Amino acid sequence: MNVILFGAPGVGKGTQAAILSERLSIPHISTGAIFRESIAAGRELGLKAKEYMDAGRLVPDEITTAIALEKLAAPDCANGFILDGYPRNTAQASALSEALEARDCQIDRVIFLIAPLEELTARMLKRGRGDDSEDVIRTRFEVYERETAPVLSYYTDRGLVTEVNGLGDVDEVSDRIMAALTVERE
Repeated sequence: MNVILFGAPGVGKGTQAAILSERLSIPHISTGAIFRESIAAGRELGLKAKEYMDAGRLVPDEITTAIALEKLAAPDCANGFILDGYPRNTAQASALSEALEARDCQIDRVIFLIAPLEELTARMLKRGRGDDSEDVIRTRFEVYERETAPVLSYYTDRGLVTEVNGLGDVDEVSDRIMAALTVERE
């Protein structure tokens, strides 16, 4: 099963992707985590990504897409994957679709986690990450609405989107996602 977790910054995509990864026995692929690892290691790509992230801007498509597609080609993704933080715009969604089609593969479901922006801002401020100031968070939401939200239409037009309430206990949200995927808990 190939799943995309979609939603505004701070909605819990990373938390839920980790849980789903364990429950479904498929890898969780987070471009944000890949970027943070690269930054911590001082790699050139990571440092370039950090410049964009610190300004609350998205990392350019060519860098993000190259990283995501390389990971999806790994053997551990042969039985499926959970994408978190990618694709972030319609150009990336199109590039992903083309790359998957070339491998006789496709996205099976897009889970759209929803929650009020006020709640998301509070969550992000509590994380305490260096790139989570109120100004950067506001910029992230603006960029999300302008560039990322249209990806939802891309997948809605293909009949792949299921909305899931992202508020509540982590396990409750996870159970809602599993129900949306029509996969029974073990």
